[in-house]
Formats: sequence, C-alpha cells, structure tokens
Amino acid sequence: MDPLLLVGLLIVLFVVFTVARSVRIVPQARARNVERLGRYHTTLKPGLNFVIPYIDRVYPMIDLREQVVSFRPQPVITEDNLVVEIDTVLYFQVTDPRAAAYEIANYIQAIEQLTVTTLRNVIGSMDLEMTLTSRDTINSQLRGVLDEATGKWGIRVNRVEIKAIDPPKTIKDAMEKQMRAERDKRAAILTAEGQRQSQILTAEGDKQSAILRAEGERSAAILKAQGQSQAIDEVFQAVHRNDPDPKLLAYQYLQVLPELAKGDSNTFWVIPSEVTSALQGVSKAFTEALPQSSATRQAPAVNEAAEREMAAAQRAAAEAVAEASEADIGPRQLGPGAPAATDPLAGLNEERPAAAVRRDGAGGTGGSTGGTGGSTGGTGANGTGDPAGPAGPGA
Repeated sequence: MDPLLLVGLLIVLFVVFTVARSVRIVPQARARNVERLGRYHTTLKPGLNFVIPYIDRVYPMIDLREQVVSFRPQPVITEDNLVVEIDTVLYFQVTDPRAAAYEIANYIQAIEQLTVTTLRNVIGSMDLEMTLTSRDTINSQLRGVLDEATGKWGIRVNRVEIKAIDPPKTIKDAMEKQMRAERDKRAAILTAEGQRQSQILTAEGDKQSAILRAEGERSAAILKAQGQSQAIDEVFQAVHRNDPDPKLLAYQYLQVLPELAKGDSNTFWVIPSEVTSALQGVSKAFTEALPQSSATRQAPAVNEAAEREMAAAQRAAAEAVAEASEADIGPRQLGPGAPAATDPLAGLNEERPAAAVRRDGAGGTGGSTGGTGGSTGGTGANGTGDPAGPAGPGA
C-alpha cells in the first residue's frame, strides 16, 4: 500500500474522531459537567452542545428527575430500650448538578447515613407506642433535617417515608395478646351493657303489664260489685214492694226441695215433716182468696196467662199434697208395736210461731197437720192475730 495513501487515511480518521468528540447531545432532564484543563468550565444543557476536544473533559450525565431510594432496615433503640428495625424510603431531586458533583463525593451514601443518624435521634426520644403511632411526626422531622443538610449539595429532599417498623417477635406476641385482651374486654362490656338494657326493658314491660292488669282487674271487680249491689238492691226492693206472705215463702221452699235431691251421691233422702205443712199452706193459698198487698192492690187485673199459670200451680200443689200424704203414711204402717218415727225437725216446728200476722191486719187461716209422733196446731185468725188456735189430731 502507498505510504501517502495510508497517511491520508489516518488523517481523515483523526479529523472524523475529533469532530465526533467535539459534539455532545444531552437528553432532556439530564445534565453533564465540563472541565477545561482540569477546572470546572460549564454544565451542558439538554440538546446539542459543542466542546473542545482534547481540552474539555465531559463527565457522566446527572439525572435531574425526582429519584426514589429505599434503604435497608436499620436497628434503632427506642426510649424504653426496645430494638426495632425501621425501613425508610427517600424521595429527592438534584437541583444543582455542579454542587452535586463537586460538593459531595457520593450524595446517595451521604443521604443514607444522614437518614440513619437522624432517625436514631428522633426514635430515641420516643417509646414503642409513640413510635408506632407517630409516623407523620417522624417523617416531618427527618425531612426537615435532611433538607437542611442536603441543600448545599444541590439536592432537595421532597419526602421521607417510614415503610415499616418491626419490633422484636416477643414484643409482637405481647402486643397481640394485649390487643386480644382489649377486644375481649370491649366485647364483655358491650355484652353486659346489652344484657342490662334488655333486663331493664323487660322489667319495665313487666311493670307496665302488671299495672295495666291490676287496673283491669280492679275495674272488673268494681263493676262486678256494683252489678251485684244493684241486683241485690233490686231484689230487696222488689220483695219489700210486693210484701210477700208466709204462703209465698212456703211455695218457694217447695221449689227449692227438688234441688236438694240432685246429685250423683244422693242415694237416700228423707222428706222432712214440715213438707206437709208447707204443701197444705200452699194448697190453701191457691184455694182461698188471697188478701191484696199494697202492690197487689195497685196492680191491674190478672190476665188469662196468669190464670192458666195459677190453675197449673193448683194442680201441681194438689198432686204434691197427695204424694206427700202417701209418703207420710208409708213409714207409719210398720206393724203393731213398732216405734213411731222421730221427726228431726219436730223441735223446729214447735219453736216456729203459731201464726204469721200480716202487715195490713188480715188474719191467717187455721189448719192442722199430722206430724211424725206429734201434732202441730194451726192458728185461727180472727183479725187480731190471736196465736191460739185449735190443735189438730195427732196420728
């Protein structure tokens, strides 16, 4: 090969290499420092830049965007002598490429160490409970200290975040037990409160129910008593208004007698001796003219229905007298020498008054009734109520 051609080729290559070294293209959000003859000359801006080759020295690019750096967990001792490991995340941005290159040798390492020391100072003045609940306070203190220290390095610290605070495992177990106990206590308190409210409401409901029930029973008892009082008063007034005589009472007595024989256990029933007296009095009451009472005198004439009822009552009284006579005669025909039956009501018949005197002065009717083993005489009424009357013959 021709030597001249080789020299020319070398010169061309040198020129191309020199031109290439004199042109620098910087991307956006980047910066490059330039030293001329070992001294800082300028900072290349984003875009096309020219430098003097072999005289100017261009340093590597510096990123001007916000950067995120996560530091490894650092052991920190709290005020109550507990060792916790804290992970931190740092957000920073280079604002002055010249200061970042010439004021500090390695700003990433410097920021990490400054973060660790500041974190230990801040955490050392807090106990574990405060450390776990005061992340915002710790972040603000760290950011203030780091921003002040890194300002002269051409770096701005935007945020410092605590990623994790890990206490020892024993402390974690104790905290879990404490939280479990707190929750159990709250659950027990809430359950007790609920039961108390339930019992109070139930007691109030029972109280209101008892009060209302008692008021209802009282009102019912009052109304019932008033009704009974009015009924008794009406009956009493009706009795005194109609002025009943002994014959009516005897008739009522005969009506009550069948009720005495009712019942499953009544297998034997003795007819008292005074039944015949009552039957005879009732028979005479229907056969003789009754004196009019004050209420009867004022009442209108008896209608046909009353007359039919009276006739039926007369027939029933006659039949009852016949049946009573047969029943009264039967026990006495026991045979010669048999003792006469003793009337348990004979004493009562003897103690009864011989005659009843009416209020209007009318005398009663005389009659005789044969008793069991004795006799009772009727009373002869002469208008003066003379109790002495002829005695009927005994059996």
